[in-house]
Amino acid sequence: MTLLGLSEPVIRLLAFSLIFVTLAAVELLAPRLERDEMRGALKSRRWITNLAMVVLSSVVLRIVFPLAAVGTALWAQSQGLGLLPLAQLPLWLAAIISFVVLDFAVWLEHLVSHKWPWLWRIHRMHHADTGFDLTTALRFHPFEIVLSMFWKAAVIIALGAPPAAVLIFEIVLNGAAMFNHANISLPKPVDRVLRRLIVTPDMHRIHHSTDQRETDSNYGFNLAIWDRLFSTYTETPRRGETGIEIGLSEWRDGRTAKFGWGLALPFLPTPSRRDRSDRDGAENAQ
Repeated sequence: MTLLGLSEPVIRLLAFSLIFVTLAAVELLAPRLERDEMRGALKSRRWITNLAMVVLSSVVLRIVFPLAAVGTALWAQSQGLGLLPLAQLPLWLAAIISFVVLDFAVWLEHLVSHKWPWLWRIHRMHHADTGFDLTTALRFHPFEIVLSMFWKAAVIIALGAPPAAVLIFEIVLNGAAMFNHANISLPKPVDRVLRRLIVTPDMHRIHHSTDQRETDSNYGFNLAIWDRLFSTYTETPRRGETGIEIGLSEWRDGRTAKFGWGLALPFLPTPSRRDRSDRDGAENAQ
């Protein structure tokens, strides 16, 4: 698929680069949280790991699923598959329906990844990041990226989603994820209005809390309606916006910033409560 003479991968790369550079600059100039994990050497290690993870995931995805989302939409279109072509809807209406349904599908996938233990073992690598900035949005295990693409492909084929709508959705989803993971501060009135429609950083940061009750809420990446509709919305963290603890309570040390450890995390045992207590006691004694 081409647009203005540019191929789909080039369009997505240009959009990603523009959004990434813009948010990185805003984070540098006006960070929401100023912690060791989000500055200095530890931030550099986190960024290297998170960026390396998205590169690896992209390579693995192109090998395992070379069609990707837009390619799947083009194939489904060539085969006349899906409900929307049968309904013979105008392109603009089919595109809107596709966008909304795909957004719900991603929300549902995210919810399920927290509820099914074997999926959580993969997804928890994303949550193990003890920092929270735009690179956290890129920190997904290659296994999860591949599984997610199979799920999206199934939805795209079932819908017969227009390829242009799928391309727009993929760009918006990627940009929205970087935005709502960004370590930036929005004025409260602006945040209050925006989160009626889209997921904001203050809203999604709650989902990355070590408090399990908060982790089990605010699953949205783009549209904010789903969490309100299904009663999984939390407005503010219990420790406050700047007091929130990020990450997983099981792992609080520097390992979370290591690339190899992140890849191995789905296969690692979860520390027992006693192990965590012994670790915390040793840290307090130092």
